[in-house]
Amino acid sequence: MDVTIYHNPECGTSRNTLEMIRNAGIEPNVIEYLKTPPSRAGLTTMIADAGLTVRQAIREKGTPYAELGLDNPALTDDQLIDAMLKDPILINRPFVVSPLGTRLSRPSEVVLDILPATHKGAFTKEDGEKVLDEKGKRIV
Repeated sequence: MDVTIYHNPECGTSRNTLEMIRNAGIEPNVIEYLKTPPSRAGLTTMIADAGLTVRQAIREKGTPYAELGLDNPALTDDQLIDAMLKDPILINRPFVVSPLGTRLSRPSEVVLDILPATHKGAFTKEDGEKVLDEKGKRIV
């Protein structure tokens, strides 16, 4: 299965998401989006395919969001996309694209919605939260 993750290796949610993909037996195409940001068309497609608004796809925490005045409701989606492309840290993460859909995997287990049920066994997030049992089934 062809899966792409827009990944930030410094982000625990992104690392957990990547490992859940691998736990499904898939080696994804890993794009470190801070080094290689998506194109305008790619970003707008991911946001739309994930069912998000542009504002929902912007990361506020740990970014220049406030300093840039991006909370201004008068800003258009195009202006917000421009800011995200200029400073990719503003792109929320991790976005995952698979043949089964596109998701902003926050929390990380959202990725399970777009992966096949081929998990190799239990999965526990870095913080100790159990996500999959020993049979690879989602713990609700």
